[in-house]
Amino acid sequence: MAGSKEKSGKANKEKTKKRGKSINKKAIFVVVFFGGILLTSTILFALPPPDPTASQNDSEMEITKTGTPMDNFSDEERDVFCGVEDAKSNSYVTEYEIPTLCTLPLAIKIAPDGNVWFIETNTGNIAEFNPVSEQFTEFENPFWPEQGRTMSWGMDYSPDGTLWYTDGTYDTIWAFNTINEEYQLLQWPMSETGSLPQKLEIDGSRVFVNDFTGGKILVFGLAQDETDLRYTSIVNPIPESFTGDFAIDSENNLWYTTWVPGTTGFLVKFNFYDYQNEVSPDDTETTLEKYIEVFDFPNDLNTANGLSIDENGDVWIADTSSSFFFRFNPLTEEFTKYITTTPPLASYGNVTGVIKSPISRPYWIINDNLGNLIFNEQTSNQFGMFNVKNESLIEYMVPSKNPNWADCDVSSNVNCGVAQIFGFDVADGKIWFTEWAENNIGVVDTTKSLPFSISTDKESLTLKKGQSADITLRVTYDNISDSVSTQIKSGHTASSTINFSDIIISPSRESLNGNSENIIVTIYASETSLSGDYKVLLGIGNNEVTLSQYVDVIIES
Repeated sequence: MAGSKEKSGKANKEKTKKRGKSINKKAIFVVVFFGGILLTSTILFALPPPDPTASQNDSEMEITKTGTPMDNFSDEERDVFCGVEDAKSNSYVTEYEIPTLCTLPLAIKIAPDGNVWFIETNTGNIAEFNPVSEQFTEFENPFWPEQGRTMSWGMDYSPDGTLWYTDGTYDTIWAFNTINEEYQLLQWPMSETGSLPQKLEIDGSRVFVNDFTGGKILVFGLAQDETDLRYTSIVNPIPESFTGDFAIDSENNLWYTTWVPGTTGFLVKFNFYDYQNEVSPDDTETTLEKYIEVFDFPNDLNTANGLSIDENGDVWIADTSSSFFFRFNPLTEEFTKYITTTPPLASYGNVTGVIKSPISRPYWIINDNLGNLIFNEQTSNQFGMFNVKNESLIEYMVPSKNPNWADCDVSSNVNCGVAQIFGFDVADGKIWFTEWAENNIGVVDTTKSLPFSISTDKESLTLKKGQSADITLRVTYDNISDSVSTQIKSGHTASSTINFSDIIISPSRESLNGNSENIIVTIYASETSLSGDYKVLLGIGNNEVTLSQYVDVIIES
């Protein structure tokens, strides 16, 4: 099954002549009914609203034909889904505009040769970007239905040069062979509650996929017949719950989340090693009690999306309905909660004044194998890079913003909004990502030096209720002129409460001394605060990057 491909450079968007091959296998899903992704009020934080794949009454909308993928949207919707500006760059981020208009890029993967592959969910095509030549190549999918749209969240690269990825609209697993440029489709086993294959990871010869709404994780081998998918189904311990992201640890345990919004949630540890050795391969569904352990979510982990495991074996979870991310220590079986900085005003706008407590919505989280965890902050339009060892956080602002996804004045020229940065991958200190609502891909270069460094005079602080104490945040600038554009950033959280009145943080800046300054931060524990361990975040940043440090604050009973 072959596709054709088109090339384009960064400056030259004229498409070259397509190269085609004969198609010699069936397109199984071309005639499948074009339904939308299941998007209800219970998963608004797990999928981006509104749903671009939902059927619409075209007769009620004006559509000016352009002969491009923009024709999948009405004239009124095009700024929302197709982008509003050209690609931008700043000191740390470089963006590249995709030559085809309105592709809605989502999942992305860095290949071993350094080239970047991503999925165009509004065209059904796979695309490749060469960072050296800055050339795009788009591979036409011969099986994609006219005006088809989907959400492809998961993508991974197998040793034989095949890209495997999920398709949430057609309940399909796709495989694209980058050597012979052929597409293959695998039909997804549907669940009674509906299915949504979401994230995908290749581990050795196995492919793992979570069915977000279907309540299961499927495991199958890389060698598959498209007409007869053989798989193992790991069914959720909570009936009719969502199945979130997953990861495999060094002992071959599968960790994943299962949750019912506003009700309950578990972090699940599945002993895949014993399961493989004791259960017949022909047993597609089996009783799992012998092989699983479950750990209750803490009270304020409500929407578990991203999950990753660090080099110490700790499990990290991103919560998309807050500004929190969590660490779970398998040895102590305890959760620790961390908070990002407050989203910058430029990301949420607040032109109406209705947003009283903006949140960053950490979405997916991955380990970069360099001691850092990388996560995207959806409504901050930023990437966070958390150093596991020293508990510091660097947040990089992405320059492109779409005002239609935030509380912005769309008629003004103010740079406001979010680009809907959902897909990303990391290699060699570079974060490659897609901008779903701006038709760009981009890269964050985390190896570039920062304009300032920070340190604190204390790593921890113990207070009684009603007490206060000071922490000094020392900032050293590479260029003293950079101090003018910086702002103090702070926040705090605790393992047992989300009541932000428990701790009051009052920073004050002292005068510069050479290329350094001290910020005196007074931390006050209120009389009504709950006892517990708090992670207080202290930092400073400008409109491109923020650097922060976590400090442990213990409030005694």
